Amino acid sequence: MSGRRLLLVHAHPDDETITTGGTIARYLAEGAEVTVVTCTLGEEGEVMEPPFAQLTADNADQLGGYRIGELTGALAALSDPAGPVLRPRFLGGMGRWRDSGMAGTPAAEHPRAFASSSYLEWVDGGPLQALTRVIRETRPQVVITYDEVGGYGHPDHIAAHLLTHAAVEAASDAGVPGEPWEVAKLYWTVTAHDDLDAGLDDLRRVELPDGWRVPAAAELPAHDAAAITTRIDVSSVLDRKRTALRAHATQLGVSADGAALALTNRIAQPVFAQEAYVLARGAVAPGPDGVERDLFAGVA
Repeated sequence: MSGRRLLLVHAHPDDETITTGGTIARYLAEGAEVTVVTCTLGEEGEVMEPPFAQLTADNADQLGGYRIGELTGALAALSDPAGPVLRPRFLGGMGRWRDSGMAGTPAAEHPRAFASSSYLEWVDGGPLQALTRVIRETRPQVVITYDEVGGYGHPDHIAAHLLTHAAVEAASDAGVPGEPWEVAKLYWTVTAHDDLDAGLDDLRRVELPDGWRVPAAAELPAHDAAAITTRIDVSSVLDRKRTALRAHATQLGVSADGAALALTNRIAQPVFAQEAYVLARGAVAPGPDGVERDLFAGVA
Protein backbone atom coordinates (compact mmCIF):
# COMPACT_ATOMS: atom_id res chain seq x y z
CA MET A 1 0.00 0.00 0.00
CA SER A 2 1.15 3.54 -0.77
CA GLY A 3 -0.11 5.14 2.46
CA ARG A 4 -2.54 7.25 0.46
CA ARG A 5 -6.20 6.95 1.44
CA LEU A 6 -9.14 8.09 -0.66
CA LEU A 7 -12.81 8.25 0.39
CA LEU A 8 -15.65 8.81 -2.07
CA VAL A 9 -19.21 9.59 -0.94
CA HIS A 10 -21.91 8.80 -3.50
CA ALA A 11 -25.71 8.84 -3.37
CA HIS A 12 -26.70 5.73 -5.35
CA PRO A 13 -25.09 2.68 -6.95
CA ASP A 14 -23.71 3.62 -10.42
CA ASP A 15 -22.80 7.20 -9.44
CA GLU A 16 -19.38 5.98 -8.33
CA THR A 17 -18.58 4.57 -11.78
CA ILE A 18 -20.20 7.19 -14.02
CA THR A 19 -18.43 10.16 -12.43
CA THR A 20 -15.37 8.73 -10.66
CA GLY A 21 -14.85 5.18 -11.92
CA GLY A 22 -11.57 5.95 -13.64
CA THR A 23 -10.25 7.72 -10.57
CA ILE A 24 -11.16 4.78 -8.34
CA ALA A 25 -9.45 2.33 -10.70
CA ARG A 26 -6.34 4.45 -11.15
CA TYR A 27 -5.69 4.96 -7.45
CA LEU A 28 -6.39 1.33 -6.65
CA ALA A 29 -3.82 0.39 -9.31
CA GLU A 30 -1.35 2.76 -7.66
CA GLY A 31 -1.79 1.08 -4.28
CA ALA A 32 -3.99 3.62 -2.54
CA GLU A 33 -6.60 2.52 0.01
CA VAL A 34 -9.97 3.45 -1.50
CA THR A 35 -13.32 3.48 0.31
CA VAL A 36 -16.57 4.05 -1.58
CA VAL A 37 -19.51 4.97 0.66
CA THR A 38 -22.95 4.74 -0.96
CA CYS A 39 -25.78 6.49 0.88
CA THR A 40 -28.79 4.59 -0.53
CA LEU A 41 -29.58 1.51 -2.59
CA GLY A 42 -31.10 3.51 -5.45
CA GLU A 43 -34.52 1.97 -4.93
CA GLU A 44 -36.37 4.68 -6.87
CA GLY A 45 -34.37 4.34 -10.06
CA GLU A 46 -35.88 3.73 -13.46
CA VAL A 47 -34.65 0.72 -15.43
CA MET A 48 -32.86 0.47 -18.74
CA GLU A 49 -34.47 -2.60 -20.30
CA PRO A 50 -37.84 -4.48 -20.05
CA PRO A 51 -36.43 -7.56 -18.27
CA PHE A 52 -35.86 -5.38 -15.20
CA ALA A 53 -39.27 -3.70 -15.24
CA GLN A 54 -40.81 -5.66 -12.37
CA LEU A 55 -38.00 -4.71 -9.98
CA THR A 56 -39.01 -1.05 -9.71
CA ALA A 57 -40.43 0.65 -6.63
CA ASP A 58 -43.98 0.70 -8.03
CA ASN A 59 -43.85 -3.05 -8.76
CA ALA A 60 -41.93 -5.60 -6.66
CA ASP A 61 -39.74 -2.89 -5.08
CA GLN A 62 -36.69 -5.14 -5.38
CA LEU A 63 -34.49 -2.81 -7.41
CA GLY A 64 -32.40 -1.67 -4.45
CA GLY A 65 -31.42 -5.19 -3.51
CA TYR A 66 -30.58 -5.99 -7.13
CA ARG A 67 -28.40 -2.90 -7.36
CA ILE A 68 -26.28 -4.09 -4.44
CA GLY A 69 -25.12 -6.87 -6.77
CA GLU A 70 -24.49 -4.40 -9.58
CA LEU A 71 -22.41 -2.16 -7.30
CA THR A 72 -20.46 -5.17 -6.05
CA GLY A 73 -19.68 -6.19 -9.62
CA ALA A 74 -18.71 -2.66 -10.64
CA LEU A 75 -16.29 -2.19 -7.76
CA ALA A 76 -14.75 -5.58 -8.48
CA ALA A 77 -14.25 -4.51 -12.10
CA LEU A 78 -12.53 -1.30 -10.98
CA SER A 79 -10.18 -3.21 -8.68
CA ASP A 80 -6.60 -3.96 -9.64
CA PRO A 81 -6.11 -7.66 -10.46
CA ALA A 82 -2.98 -7.72 -8.32
CA GLY A 83 -4.66 -6.16 -5.30
CA PRO A 84 -7.65 -6.70 -3.02
CA VAL A 85 -11.17 -6.51 -4.45
CA LEU A 86 -12.94 -3.31 -3.46
CA ARG A 87 -16.20 -4.04 -1.67
CA PRO A 88 -19.26 -1.79 -1.23
CA ARG A 89 -19.83 0.14 1.97
CA PHE A 90 -23.26 1.61 2.68
CA LEU A 91 -23.78 4.57 4.96
CA GLY A 92 -25.31 3.33 8.19
CA GLY A 93 -25.41 -0.21 6.83
CA MET A 94 -27.10 -1.80 3.84
CA GLY A 95 -30.57 -0.30 3.33
CA ARG A 96 -30.43 2.13 6.27
CA TRP A 97 -31.52 5.10 4.14
CA ARG A 98 -33.71 4.99 1.07
CA ASP A 99 -33.43 6.69 -2.30
CA SER A 100 -35.43 9.92 -1.98
CA GLY A 101 -36.45 10.13 -5.62
CA MET A 102 -36.81 13.53 -7.23
CA ALA A 103 -38.17 16.53 -5.33
CA GLY A 104 -41.94 16.54 -5.02
CA THR A 105 -42.42 12.82 -5.60
CA PRO A 106 -44.03 10.49 -3.03
CA ALA A 107 -40.63 8.86 -2.49
CA ALA A 108 -39.38 12.07 -0.89
CA GLU A 109 -41.90 11.57 1.93
CA HIS A 110 -40.76 8.05 2.79
CA PRO A 111 -39.71 7.88 6.47
CA ARG A 112 -36.29 6.52 5.47
CA ALA A 113 -35.72 8.95 2.60
CA PHE A 114 -32.09 10.02 2.74
CA ALA A 115 -32.65 13.65 1.78
CA SER A 116 -35.30 14.17 4.48
CA SER A 117 -33.58 12.28 7.29
CA SER A 118 -32.24 15.26 9.28
CA TYR A 119 -28.90 14.34 7.80
CA LEU A 120 -27.13 17.45 9.08
CA GLU A 121 -28.21 17.00 12.70
CA TRP A 122 -25.89 15.27 15.15
CA VAL A 123 -28.09 12.44 16.42
CA ASP A 124 -27.25 8.88 17.41
CA GLY A 125 -27.42 6.68 14.35
CA GLY A 126 -27.94 9.64 12.01
CA PRO A 127 -26.16 10.20 8.69
CA LEU A 128 -23.80 12.88 10.03
CA GLN A 129 -22.64 10.70 12.89
CA ALA A 130 -22.32 7.69 10.60
CA LEU A 131 -20.19 9.46 7.98
CA THR A 132 -18.04 11.18 10.60
CA ARG A 133 -17.25 7.76 12.04
CA VAL A 134 -16.31 6.45 8.59
CA ILE A 135 -13.93 9.37 8.06
CA ARG A 136 -12.29 8.88 11.44
CA GLU A 137 -12.01 5.14 10.87
CA THR A 138 -10.57 5.25 7.35
CA ARG A 139 -8.52 8.47 7.87
CA PRO A 140 -8.53 9.64 4.24
CA GLN A 141 -6.25 12.43 3.14
CA VAL A 142 -8.59 13.03 0.19
CA VAL A 143 -12.41 12.98 0.03
CA ILE A 144 -14.60 13.27 -3.08
CA THR A 145 -18.31 14.07 -3.39
CA TYR A 146 -20.59 16.19 -5.63
CA ASP A 147 -20.76 19.93 -6.19
CA GLU A 148 -23.29 22.19 -4.48
CA VAL A 149 -26.09 21.26 -6.90
CA GLY A 150 -25.32 17.56 -6.74
CA GLY A 151 -24.24 17.48 -10.37
CA TYR A 152 -27.76 17.54 -11.79
CA GLY A 153 -29.98 18.52 -8.88
CA HIS A 154 -31.06 15.17 -7.43
CA PRO A 155 -31.98 15.71 -3.75
CA ASP A 156 -29.83 12.78 -2.63
CA HIS A 157 -26.81 14.18 -4.47
CA ILE A 158 -27.29 17.58 -2.85
CA ALA A 159 -27.72 15.88 0.53
CA ALA A 160 -24.50 13.90 -0.03
CA HIS A 161 -22.67 17.14 -0.83
CA LEU A 162 -23.88 18.92 2.29
CA LEU A 163 -23.41 15.86 4.48
CA THR A 164 -19.85 15.26 3.30
CA HIS A 165 -18.84 18.85 4.00
CA ALA A 166 -20.42 18.68 7.45
CA ALA A 167 -18.81 15.32 8.27
CA VAL A 168 -15.35 16.49 7.18
CA GLU A 169 -15.72 19.42 9.59
CA ALA A 170 -17.07 17.23 12.39
CA ALA A 171 -14.30 14.66 11.96
CA SER A 172 -11.67 17.32 12.65
CA ASP A 173 -13.51 18.80 15.64
CA ALA A 174 -11.83 17.86 18.93
CA GLY A 175 -15.12 18.61 20.67
CA VAL A 176 -16.80 15.69 18.92
CA PRO A 177 -16.22 12.44 20.86
CA GLY A 178 -13.55 10.24 19.31
CA GLU A 179 -10.12 10.79 17.80
CA PRO A 180 -10.15 13.76 15.38
CA TRP A 181 -9.03 13.41 11.77
CA GLU A 182 -8.22 16.32 9.47
CA VAL A 183 -8.98 15.74 5.78
CA ALA A 184 -6.34 17.49 3.69
CA LYS A 185 -8.36 17.92 0.48
CA LEU A 186 -12.05 17.75 -0.40
CA TYR A 187 -13.03 17.62 -4.08
CA TRP A 188 -16.21 17.88 -6.13
CA THR A 189 -16.57 15.58 -9.11
CA VAL A 190 -17.66 17.65 -12.12
CA THR A 191 -17.66 17.76 -15.91
CA ALA A 192 -15.72 20.47 -17.74
CA HIS A 193 -17.52 22.33 -20.56
CA ASP A 194 -14.61 21.91 -22.95
CA ASP A 195 -14.41 18.16 -22.31
CA LEU A 196 -18.16 17.82 -22.81
CA ASP A 197 -18.16 19.81 -26.05
CA ALA A 198 -15.30 17.76 -27.51
CA GLY A 199 -16.80 14.48 -26.33
CA LEU A 200 -20.22 15.19 -27.83
CA ASP A 201 -18.63 16.22 -31.12
CA ASP A 202 -16.87 12.86 -31.22
CA LEU A 203 -20.13 11.02 -30.53
CA ARG A 204 -21.79 12.72 -33.49
CA ARG A 205 -19.29 10.93 -35.74
CA VAL A 206 -19.81 7.39 -34.45
CA GLU A 207 -22.61 4.87 -34.63
CA LEU A 208 -24.67 4.67 -31.45
CA PRO A 209 -27.27 2.09 -30.39
CA ASP A 210 -30.78 2.47 -31.79
CA GLY A 211 -32.84 5.02 -29.90
CA TRP A 212 -29.88 6.91 -28.45
CA ARG A 213 -29.40 10.56 -29.29
CA VAL A 214 -26.53 12.98 -28.87
CA PRO A 215 -27.73 16.02 -26.91
CA ALA A 216 -26.78 19.65 -27.18
CA ALA A 217 -24.10 20.49 -24.62
CA ALA A 218 -26.55 22.74 -22.77
CA GLU A 219 -28.68 19.70 -21.88
CA LEU A 220 -25.98 18.25 -19.62
CA PRO A 221 -24.48 19.87 -16.50
CA ALA A 222 -20.91 21.14 -16.78
CA HIS A 223 -18.51 23.66 -15.26
CA ASP A 224 -16.47 26.32 -17.03
CA ALA A 225 -12.94 25.15 -17.71
CA ALA A 226 -11.57 28.01 -15.58
CA ALA A 227 -13.25 26.49 -12.51
CA ILE A 228 -11.58 23.10 -12.95
CA THR A 229 -8.66 22.73 -10.57
CA THR A 230 -7.78 19.10 -11.20
CA ARG A 231 -7.82 16.65 -14.09
CA ILE A 232 -7.04 12.99 -13.53
CA ASP A 233 -5.84 10.96 -16.51
CA VAL A 234 -7.69 7.63 -16.42
CA SER A 235 -6.86 6.45 -19.93
CA SER A 236 -4.81 3.53 -18.62
CA VAL A 237 -7.80 2.13 -16.70
CA LEU A 238 -10.57 3.10 -19.10
CA ASP A 239 -11.37 -0.51 -19.99
CA ARG A 240 -11.98 -1.23 -16.30
CA LYS A 241 -14.33 1.72 -16.09
CA ARG A 242 -16.25 0.48 -19.14
CA THR A 243 -16.59 -2.98 -17.62
CA ALA A 244 -17.82 -1.42 -14.38
CA LEU A 245 -20.37 0.68 -16.26
CA ARG A 246 -21.73 -2.44 -17.91
CA ALA A 247 -22.18 -4.00 -14.47
CA HIS A 248 -24.90 -1.39 -13.80
CA ALA A 249 -27.17 -2.90 -16.42
CA THR A 250 -30.46 -1.86 -14.80
CA GLN A 251 -29.48 1.80 -15.04
CA LEU A 252 -27.43 2.36 -18.16
CA GLY A 253 -26.08 1.07 -21.42
CA VAL A 254 -22.63 1.36 -22.97
CA SER A 255 -22.03 1.61 -26.71
CA ALA A 256 -20.23 -1.27 -28.42
CA ASP A 257 -17.01 0.71 -28.75
CA GLY A 258 -17.21 1.98 -25.17
CA ALA A 259 -17.14 5.62 -26.26
CA ALA A 260 -20.57 6.47 -24.85
CA LEU A 261 -22.97 5.61 -22.08
CA ALA A 262 -26.66 6.40 -21.78
CA LEU A 263 -29.03 6.30 -18.86
CA THR A 264 -32.68 5.34 -19.14
CA ASN A 265 -33.40 8.55 -21.09
CA ARG A 266 -31.20 7.23 -23.95
CA ILE A 267 -29.22 10.49 -24.03
CA ALA A 268 -25.64 9.65 -24.99
CA GLN A 269 -22.79 10.90 -22.83
CA PRO A 270 -19.06 10.57 -23.51
CA VAL A 271 -16.95 8.19 -21.45
CA PHE A 272 -14.07 10.50 -20.61
CA ALA A 273 -10.38 9.59 -20.52
CA GLN A 274 -9.91 12.36 -17.97
CA GLU A 275 -12.05 12.97 -14.90
CA ALA A 276 -12.37 16.57 -13.72
CA TYR A 277 -12.60 17.98 -10.21
CA VAL A 278 -12.98 21.22 -8.33
CA LEU A 279 -11.02 21.50 -5.08
CA ALA A 280 -13.39 22.72 -2.36
CA ARG A 281 -11.09 22.41 0.66
CA GLY A 282 -7.32 22.39 0.91
CA ALA A 283 -4.51 23.74 -1.24
CA VAL A 284 -4.20 23.17 -4.98
CA ALA A 285 -0.81 21.88 -6.13
CA PRO A 286 -0.87 22.52 -9.90
CA GLY A 287 1.58 21.00 -12.34
CA PRO A 288 3.61 22.82 -15.00
CA ASP A 289 0.50 23.35 -17.14
CA GLY A 290 -1.31 25.08 -14.28
CA VAL A 291 -3.67 22.16 -13.63
CA GLU A 292 -3.38 19.71 -10.77
CA ARG A 293 -2.84 16.16 -12.07
CA ASP A 294 -2.87 14.17 -8.82
CA LEU A 295 -5.51 14.30 -6.08
CA PHE A 296 -2.77 13.74 -3.52
CA ALA A 297 -0.45 16.46 -4.85
CA GLY A 298 0.89 18.49 -1.96
CA VAL A 299 -0.37 16.02 0.65
CA ALA A 300 2.30 14.94 3.10
